[in-house]
Amino acid sequence: MEDRGWLRLEKPGIQERLGQIRHVLFDFDGTLSLLRQGWEGVMIPLMVEMITRGAAPAPEIDAEVRDYVDRSTGILTIKQMEWLVEAVRRHGLAGEPETAAAYKRIYLGRLEERVKNRRQAVMAGLVKPEEWMLSGAADFVRALAERGARLYLASGSDHADVEREAGVLGLRAYFNGGIYGALDEDESHGKERVIQAILDDHRLGGDQLLVVGDGPVEIREAISRRAIALGVASDEIARSGWNAHKVERLVAAGADLLVADFSQSDRLVAALLGS
Repeated sequence: MEDRGWLRLEKPGIQERLGQIRHVLFDFDGTLSLLRQGWEGVMIPLMVEMITRGAAPAPEIDAEVRDYVDRSTGILTIKQMEWLVEAVRRHGLAGEPETAAAYKRIYLGRLEERVKNRRQAVMAGLVKPEEWMLSGAADFVRALAERGARLYLASGSDHADVEREAGVLGLRAYFNGGIYGALDEDESHGKERVIQAILDDHRLGGDQLLVVGDGPVEIREAISRRAIALGVASDEIARSGWNAHKVERLVAAGADLLVADFSQSDRLVAALLGS
């Protein structure tokens, strides 16, 4: 592993694969946008509450939920709620479970209470969009677009929410390859399908597609298709700097490269696309 401070090269030979990237797929929440920062603090208590029907959870239930949420970061929210249905039924503490769609409505309602104030503050001009993005995120996206890369956005959050929040942050226009938020009626916007479609539609070799994300799902899907995977292991509260747990999670998922944030956007674009 080569550590440049702002960029870590995790795989032997990854340096030789860089310079051919022409398409870039981004995850959204935690990678670019921080409007939903702290979502885990909403989902984990909700899941524990539904499994135990509000009783104090046994330590093993709390640990199980935390482990699952950590492993599933980046997948469609409805899939996480399907896991919750199975967990409620398996533990047998709360009677017959609700549907995944019902659990998702409860979760999004609670999360919206947190996100709405952040979104409205940006829209009202009280807060700059950059304050709810990872450090350097807008500059990095803009620099890639200016170099001619085709950009895509994929998220496990609902499609309408991703479209709206990308617009609030001033990023939507850069994603000329499309925005793919979750559609509960089908899985066509799942990250694995979007990645495969980009490769197939443009007849790309893996070295021509970069996948950027902070969750293990998009990293694993990129690696399985021989695309280049850039893991973003940032402290979301500080908006910059390394998050040790994310480093561990992304290395385990197989990331080729790691960054703490995009504050060195010019150097990062040159490293990835070639100078």
